[in-house]
Parts: sequence; structure tokens; C-alpha cells
Amino acid sequence: MLRINNLNMPLNASTVDLKKTVAEKLACRIADIQDFKISKKSIDARNKNNVHFVYSVDCKETVPLPSDKDVEQITPPEKLVYHIKDDGVRPIVVGSGPAGMFAGLALAEAGLKPIVLERGSEVDTRRQEVDVFWKLGKLNPESNVQFGEGGAGTFSDGKLTTGIKKDKFTAKVMEELYSAGAPQEILYLAKPHIGTDNLRVVVKNIRKKIIELGGEYRFNTKLEDLVIKDERIVGVKISNNGEITELLATRVFLAIGHSARDTFEMLHRRGVYMEQKPFAVGARIEHKQLDINKAQYGKFADSPYLGAADYKMAVHFDNGRSAYTFCMCPGGQVVAAASEIGRVVTNGMSEFARNKENANAALLVGVGSKDFGSEHPLAGMYFQRKLEERAFDLGGKNYAAPTQLVGDFIRNAESKKVKSVHPSYTPNVAWSNLAALFPKEIADALRKGIVEMGRKLRGFDNPDAVLTGVESRSSSPVRIVRDETFQSNIKGLFPCGEGAGYAGGITSSAADALKVIHSLCTE
Repeated sequence: MLRINNLNMPLNASTVDLKKTVAEKLACRIADIQDFKISKKSIDARNKNNVHFVYSVDCKETVPLPSDKDVEQITPPEKLVYHIKDDGVRPIVVGSGPAGMFAGLALAEAGLKPIVLERGSEVDTRRQEVDVFWKLGKLNPESNVQFGEGGAGTFSDGKLTTGIKKDKFTAKVMEELYSAGAPQEILYLAKPHIGTDNLRVVVKNIRKKIIELGGEYRFNTKLEDLVIKDERIVGVKISNNGEITELLATRVFLAIGHSARDTFEMLHRRGVYMEQKPFAVGARIEHKQLDINKAQYGKFADSPYLGAADYKMAVHFDNGRSAYTFCMCPGGQVVAAASEIGRVVTNGMSEFARNKENANAALLVGVGSKDFGSEHPLAGMYFQRKLEERAFDLGGKNYAAPTQLVGDFIRNAESKKVKSVHPSYTPNVAWSNLAALFPKEIADALRKGIVEMGRKLRGFDNPDAVLTGVESRSSSPVRIVRDETFQSNIKGLFPCGEGAGYAGGITSSAADALKVIHSLCTE
């Protein structure tokens, strides 16, 4: 196969136009181009007077390779095939987020009939439970934005961008998501996303495939304890509707997500090696999406070919701190993402169309042991809890989120009312001063970050923009230590995904699970 890179095309270019450009590059006829496929599509908006698309395409090699630096010979990634020894005991997968789904799928494809345990509900019931929380402030601590089928990613923008190397594992993730109902464009867009609306369909279809292959899902079923003998896993204790039972287990795949705090505490009690992991905290920042479009695309802001603009920024300070944006949700909303009673957490979410009034992103500052005040493996988790408790108190103790205008936050003055940007968080917001929420050093870094980012993206420091806190679940606060065989110090226990501290996001979490399962292959 040939891959042709760096094809600059106008926004309104058609597939025929793209094929003509490829034919010119290869010095061949359009009819000679076979198996034509777009492999990458990105936006180049560096010059606001010439915003355009940049493509890479693949096609079958029917002509001699021209002497052009942008044309290369490629080998498609190998297909994953799993051959794993069956020891007669069904493997257990704990969690049904991206890592859990893909661990379950790989095990099912190997013929091992896994049992997938999920403490929350299946996705349709979960959606109803989340809606009750968002509308009425009634939280189900076992099934919410963090827990339930699909994991935390189900209520997000469904971003599939990742910093890890694209290989056979990430290719498998994309192919399976597409087969399960994700839009075809995820296979080639530089910044693909599924959208929370499509994700709900995708996770159901992956579940259906696992079950068809002999696997089993058990919803509203929580991992309560590990049964360990001679530093090896021999079983798990699980609860469902208050009834505790025990399952025989020789291989347990921990895909518990970054918010399973009671499970982290159980693992620590059981002697599973864990360590602190740095993460980041801050708030959600909201602007009008039209303003972001104008800042990014200039006179092309209204183009029907571009969609809602996004951004990604970072600034670094002399004191070693840094501030950055994360999980930007174009045309989305800020959502209540608590999973524990008496705590407020925010996150961002977009549907596939990304057509809501506001853009939002996490505005974060990195934190570590110095901020936690302890070397305890779970100190970062307890630090998160303190921030979330302060946010709950500051919001009025009814799951309203503390909210402040950017201009007031920079001036360190309490906000009183909304201006041009309306906060999207539900069930409610409480106008506050977020300086009362964060330690001073973190609040100062957030202020400086906003000002510096305003120099990079016009209007980012708009005084009417809205900050809503607290964003505390950017990534796992712990790493569950594993060895070169992907096992913890308890043999047969395989930590994987974001909750275990080895990934960050849908694609990397799913790919990490596939790597773990692949390590078991006998050929």
C-alpha cells in the first residue's frame, strides 16, 4: 500500500477533488488508483486567511513509487488474534469502562467466556439515574457519571485522541468502535470523537458481542474483596443487592476506573502494591462556542465544513507549576460527575453534533506529594475528597456547584450574577469565590494560566467566561504496580486502564487492556 501525506485541500473539496490531487502526485490516471481510503484528515488553521484541510490517503500500489518525500510505502497493522490457554476457570473482569470492555472482548474472542462485573447499571438505566441526579440532585453512589456500563467516558465528549503510539492495539480499538456503531470518520480524523449519544449505542453493541461469544455481564455487582492464598488470587467476593457471594478466580483483570475509591482502599488493605501518581485539579471554564470559532478560524468561523472549534493549551511558570487545558468539549455542557455523597465534582460532555451554545474545558494545575502532605499511597485520593467536600459546602450542600466569572476570579472577588456566558451545569450553580475552594498556590496558578492563555487564544480571558468547580478527576490518583507480565504482586491480578494508572482516556485505556490480554497469548 502507498500512503500519500500532506495533501492540502480547500474546505469544500470533494472526494473526486482529492483523488485528482493524488493522481497528480503519483503521475497516474484516476482510474489507476485502487482501494482509495482516507487515513487522516486534520484542520490547518494557523493562517486565519487560509484555513484548510490536510489529508493523508492510502491506495493500492499500482504505479512505481515516485521520488516524493510525502509518498511512502506502508504495511497495514497486523490483525490481533488471541490464543490463550484455558485453565478451566472463567476469567473475571472488574469494570465495564473502555479497559473492561476491551479486556472482556479479547478474552471472549479467545474463547474464555469472561465474567464482566459492573457495580453500576446497564447504560440505559444508568442514563435515567444520571438524569435524576442532574435534575433533582439525587445521587446514586453506585450508578452515576463515574460508575456504570461504559465507564466515565460514556458521559464525555467521547474523544479518541491519544498520546500513545498508533499500533495494532489502537487500530483494533478503532475498528471495534466503528463496527459497534461509531461514525466511520473516527478511522481517519486527526481528532476523532464519538459523542456521548453515540457512545451509549456503542457500549451496548460491544456488550452484545461479548455475550454472543460466551461472555457474561453482571450489572449492579460490586467487587468487595479478593481471596488470596500464597500471594496468588484464588477468588473474589462480590455483592449484589446486599448479598455477598464468592467466585472462583485464577485471573482477575482490574479495570476499575479512576473513581473506585473504596476499591483502592480494599486493595491497599489486601497488600496490593500501590503508589501515588501525580494528577491535576482545577475547574471547568466555559465560553460561547461562537467566540471560540472566531478565535480559531477567523473569517472561516461560519464555514459549514469545519464544525465547532476546539483548543489545547499549556503554560509553565518559574516556580515549577504549570496550568493546562484538558478534555475540551466543543458545543457541550458542564456536568455533575459526583460519585460520593456530600461531594461535588464537575466534568465536560458533548454529543456528536457538538451544537450547544457553550464550549468548555478543564482548566487544571498539576499536583503531587507536596500538595497531598503525605507519602501514603492514597494521599492523592484523600486530597481529591477534601476539594470535593469544600465544593459541596461552597455550593450550598445540595449538589449545586460553586461558580465564578473569570473576571472576578482574576480580581479575587465573589461573583454575584451571570453575564453574557450562561453556566450549563445542572442541577444548579452557586455564585461564589473559588479562591475559597483551592489552596492559594493552586488558585494563583489558575489565575496566571488564564491570563497567559488569553494571550494565546483571543478571548480565553473574557471576564464574562464562567468557571465551575471542582474538576478533580482528571486521572487516577494512584498507580497499581505491575511487573513485566502485567501482574501485580498478587499473581493472577492484572491491573489495567486509567484507574490502574496506565492510561488516560478511552483509546489508551482500551489499548492498555488489549496489551495486557495479549501478554497471555501462547503463540
